[in-house]
Amino acid sequence: MTRDYSLLGPDARRAIESGLAAAAWYHTDVPRKEMKALMQRSDGPAIRDTVILFAAMVGFAGLGIWLWPSPWSAPFWLAYGVLYGSAMDSRWHECGHGTAFKTPWMNNALYGVACFMIVRNPVTWRWSHTRHHTDTYIVGRDPEIAIMRPPAFLKVIGNFLGIFDAWNGWSRMLLNATGRIHPEEADYVPASEQPKVIRIARIWTAIYAATIALALAMGSILPLMVIGLPRLYGAWHHVMTGLLQHGGLADNVNDHRLNSRTVYINPVSRFIYWNMNYHVEHHMFPMVPYHALPRLHALIRHDLPAPSPSIPAAFREMWPALRRQLANEDYYLKRALPATARPYRDDFHSAALGAAAE
Repeated sequence: MTRDYSLLGPDARRAIESGLAAAAWYHTDVPRKEMKALMQRSDGPAIRDTVILFAAMVGFAGLGIWLWPSPWSAPFWLAYGVLYGSAMDSRWHECGHGTAFKTPWMNNALYGVACFMIVRNPVTWRWSHTRHHTDTYIVGRDPEIAIMRPPAFLKVIGNFLGIFDAWNGWSRMLLNATGRIHPEEADYVPASEQPKVIRIARIWTAIYAATIALALAMGSILPLMVIGLPRLYGAWHHVMTGLLQHGGLADNVNDHRLNSRTVYINPVSRFIYWNMNYHVEHHMFPMVPYHALPRLHALIRHDLPAPSPSIPAAFREMWPALRRQLANEDYYLKRALPATARPYRDDFHSAALGAAAE
C-alpha cells in the first residue's frame, strides 16, 4: 500500500478513523517513586554541558578566523560546524521538552539559540515535536518522519550535507517572513501562535541579510562560515544519529519498542547527541531529562529490544531493511525482545503493516 505522508492526505484521515492517532502507547512499568526520581530536573548538568559547548565553539571559530584563509583553518571549521549544525539539533530538542534545565528561562534561551542555528522556527517546531511524540511514525500524522517508504536515498544522502533539510528550513523561514503559514504548519500550530512564527522568521531573515551584507562588504565568505554555512557542512553527525532513531523499523504502531532504536555510542557522540541514543527510553518517557536516560535505560532494559552495540552495527542492521523497502514498502525490522520482556501487543498494530520480517 502506497503511503501518503502529507498531514492533509488520506493516510492522515485513516490514522484518525482507525484510532492510531493520539492513541494510548505501551509503557514499561516503572515504580512511581523511581520514576519521580528520574524525572527530577536540575540546572547543573545542562549548565556544565552548555559552557563546554559554547567555549568549544568560540575556541574553534576563533582559531578558524585566525588561520583564515589558510587550509590549516579547515579542521577548526569542521569541528565548529559539527557543534553548530549537529549539537544544536539535540539542544533544541531537549530544551523544547523543557527538561534540560530546571530553570525555565534557561531552557527557553538555549532553545531559541539552537533553533536559529539549526534553522527550525522555535514556535513551529515546538508544536511539530509535540505531534511527533503523540503520533510517532504514524503516517499522515507525524511531521518529523525522517525516512519515508520507499526510501528516497538521494534525499537521505544529501542531508548529510544539509542540502534538503537546511534549504527547506530557509525557504520556510522566507515564506513565514512574508506573513504566510504553510498549510501543513497550520494543521498543528494554533492560530494564536502563528503571529509569533512570522515575527521570529522576520528577525532571522534580518540576521541572515546582515550577515550576507557583511560578507559582500568584506569580499569574503568568512561571516557565513560563522553564521549559516555550518548548518550545511556540520549537519552530518545529527543526520547520522537521527536516521538510526526510527530507520527501518515499524510505522503505524503504538509500541515504541517497535518503532524506535537505542544505540550504544562513544562519549563524544553522546555529548553532541545529548544522550538521545537512548531513543526507545526517551519516547516512552519523554519527560525524563537527558542526563537521567542512562539510569532509565538500566532500569527498563529487561523489557526492551537489545540496543545496537555501536553506530556502525546499527547502520549494518538498518541499510538492508531500507533497500528491501524499495521493493516492498511494508517490510520492516521487528527486533526481538528478551525473555524478561512483556510481548508486543497485537492490538497495537495496524493491519496495513503487512507481514513483519524477523
